[in-house]
Amino acid sequence: MNDISQLPILYSLRHCPFAMRARLALFKAKQKVVLRDIVLSNKPQEMLNASPKATVPVLVLNKGTVIEESLDIMLWAFHQADPADFLHKSITDNQATKNEEMMALIHTFDTQFKTCLENYKCAKRYHETNLVECRQACEIFLNQLEQRLTQHPFLISNHESLADIALLPFIRQFARIERQWYLQAPYPNVRAWLNMYLQSAMFTKVMAKHPLWESNQAPLIFPQL
Repeated sequence: MNDISQLPILYSLRHCPFAMRARLALFKAKQKVVLRDIVLSNKPQEMLNASPKATVPVLVLNKGTVIEESLDIMLWAFHQADPADFLHKSITDNQATKNEEMMALIHTFDTQFKTCLENYKCAKRYHETNLVECRQACEIFLNQLEQRLTQHPFLISNHESLADIALLPFIRQFARIERQWYLQAPYPNVRAWLNMYLQSAMFTKVMAKHPLWESNQAPLIFPQL
């Protein structure tokens, strides 16, 4: 698609984990969008008109369709192009598709783990007395990933999947809460998996800092492959 005016528009926030995983999927699927970086304290009216929910990410397609959830944006990207089979539609295991397993894992982390992670972050930020208990609640889920990563280098199989990049931003958050504890914690496979992403050229490009969007600026195309 050469006409910039026909490209989807992505409203994004650099460090928001939901926006981050949307950008990761767009990068992996090589789906170009016009990137509009914003701050939540100064939301542009154009984004509010497209999506009254007023949170990122928001993807506005060229025909006016609006996709407001990060996972839906990821799925949209890979439905446009998925040559590396991130959706694992070609792999089956005991009659249950890897795709189903992958979506179930993402759902668990988007609901149960995310709640535990928010409690853990708050306990650390406000110096609450239940910090260890909050961390241990998160560790139940981290143990699941550690066990998966003893079987193969990625969360679902020997190949990268939607689950890897969907969970990545939240495991990154977990690792940053008590950094020294995390570096010595009994999760070597999780650390190796996370570091592989954080040290990659891909992640550097996805996390590149851009000027905040203003209506009079030239369109910023993402990803720059």
